[in-house]
Amino acid sequence: MKSEVFPSLESVARKATASLGLLWLKRLSIRSFLFTLCFILHSSYFIPKTYAQFNTDRLVMIGRSALYYEDYVLSIQYFNQVISSKPYLYEPWYYRAVAKYYLDDYDGAENDCTEAIERNPFVVGLFELRGLCRIQQKKYAEAISDYNRALHYEPESPNLWHNRALCRLQQKDYDGALAELDTMSVKWSKNASIPAMQAEAYLQKKDTTAAIASLEKSLELDAYNGRVWAQRAVVSLARSEWKEGESALDKAIHLLPRDAALYINRALARFNQSNLRGAMSDYDTALNYDPNNFLGHYNRGLLRAQVGDDNRAILDFDFVLKLEPDNLMALYNRALLLEQTGNPRAAIRDYSKVIDQYPNFWTGLHQRAQCYRKLGMPKQAEQDEFRILKAQIDKRFGHQPRLSKQQMRKRSDEDIEKYNQLAVADEQEMEHEYQSAWRGRVQNRRVAMDYMPMYVLSTQRQQSAVKHYVAFDRQVDSLNRTLPPNRQLYIVTGQSAVADLHSYVAADSTSAVALWLTAIDHWQSDSLDVPLRTARLIDELTQALIQAPANAYLYYDRGNAYVQCLDFVQAIADYSKAIELDANLAEAWYNRGLARVANKQQNEGISDLSKAGELGLYTAYSIIKRYRK
Repeated sequence: MKSEVFPSLESVARKATASLGLLWLKRLSIRSFLFTLCFILHSSYFIPKTYAQFNTDRLVMIGRSALYYEDYVLSIQYFNQVISSKPYLYEPWYYRAVAKYYLDDYDGAENDCTEAIERNPFVVGLFELRGLCRIQQKKYAEAISDYNRALHYEPESPNLWHNRALCRLQQKDYDGALAELDTMSVKWSKNASIPAMQAEAYLQKKDTTAAIASLEKSLELDAYNGRVWAQRAVVSLARSEWKEGESALDKAIHLLPRDAALYINRALARFNQSNLRGAMSDYDTALNYDPNNFLGHYNRGLLRAQVGDDNRAILDFDFVLKLEPDNLMALYNRALLLEQTGNPRAAIRDYSKVIDQYPNFWTGLHQRAQCYRKLGMPKQAEQDEFRILKAQIDKRFGHQPRLSKQQMRKRSDEDIEKYNQLAVADEQEMEHEYQSAWRGRVQNRRVAMDYMPMYVLSTQRQQSAVKHYVAFDRQVDSLNRTLPPNRQLYIVTGQSAVADLHSYVAADSTSAVALWLTAIDHWQSDSLDVPLRTARLIDELTQALIQAPANAYLYYDRGNAYVQCLDFVQAIADYSKAIELDANLAEAWYNRGLARVANKQQNEGISDLSKAGELGLYTAYSIIKRYRK
């Protein structure tokens, strides 16, 4: 980098030759030429400034190119360099915000947009992008404020009007949204999304007739909008118009074939028309596209039980209970299936959990009594049967009724008597497509939720996970000045140990470096159990910090030790001190983010993870996305 900003004397001489003229240079003595050269380099027309300007412009250009090719993490590094060099420019803040937006780091993108707006408040795109970031964080009032400011400069932008209207819908300001949509329908009468949004507002106001009319108008303008067909289907399903709903969903699925929610809804329509085979097929397809879909597994489990596919039904309820271990409906259905497949002991386990919560659930008591008798436990069976007789329960209890049409419950309905009814979503939320000029892939790599490892001293260099960061400590550097080249110590992350520990600590076993070496050595090799090893590590690192209170890595390591004890408050305090001493210590930002999330401080944790990603720990973006979901 320095060679580009500060050119060599040879290159300056060549440029001087071109500018002064060859004939004039020939007449110039060597002494006068050197004097002229020094004047050029030290005058107010500094050549390095020219090169620096060219260099930052070039970095912005390269960063924008990386954005274009969707290499967002690389582009952030280029914009970081420009911001470090010229923080007063708005463009690098803006482009870095775009990159973070693509990475689902909406908090970080919003902060960068704010920095850009402070530097240039007259760029409409800044408010538009910040509005999108705020929408993703459900900050609808703040997003509306951004769109108001953007519309002040660009009042005829349909995208800005569109997004502001959707924000009003999200705020449940249906009258305000309808008033705004009326204005939009005059300005852009051929825009099919406007009557679709009107339909949603009418539905929320329980005006089904007006909603249907708006949807029909939207489909007249654009019959190839899958979202509108899905919305039309929701209206039909709500009115128990199963055939019409299925027809609308057929069209929606044709246009949006990978949307799992559409298959879930069509399965419901088919089930209510006694098309069990078609419903089962739709649940299978939905779970291919969305393997973790709760409704898909739960309802498919009920259907499989209905057709006698008990073992595979159990697998579905197993999966549901992994997602929601305390779901009593799923527990009871699994218990019935376990009993039916010859596993009464496991069935009793599930029945008991349900009965503990619903002691007057007579059907469950009857089923558990049957299992006790199968296992030769008459005393327990009689206790359950006595409770039933005392309440004069009909003998029909214990027989699982067949699924019947229109027996459905809301997912949040916890009435255990409805255990055999298909579950539907509490509210059929429409997916909103906010208008934006920004498109691109999001980094979707799955990463482990592990903390970054400790910093240790090693005799071997190590490539850091964060490029351009070199770990440095003054006391380690002072020790290295007294050591031969082949015995230098390096600050690295990981589990590299120093082979000949005693030769490093013999001279002064009470120095911070010696205490640090000893603490890590004990942690790695001690035979004590983890709690005792961790307590010893904290104590030894504390002793080292007395000798070196400005060593960020010691605070970072002690923070990691506190995490081992699940003492997140102390861990956060130590990571914060490490960051105070070295704001570029990406691992400290990363680990503090995880510790804050574990300590129920999700917003602060996501902000820390955003900073870690900005500094080069790109796995942070995957974790941000996971926690935001």
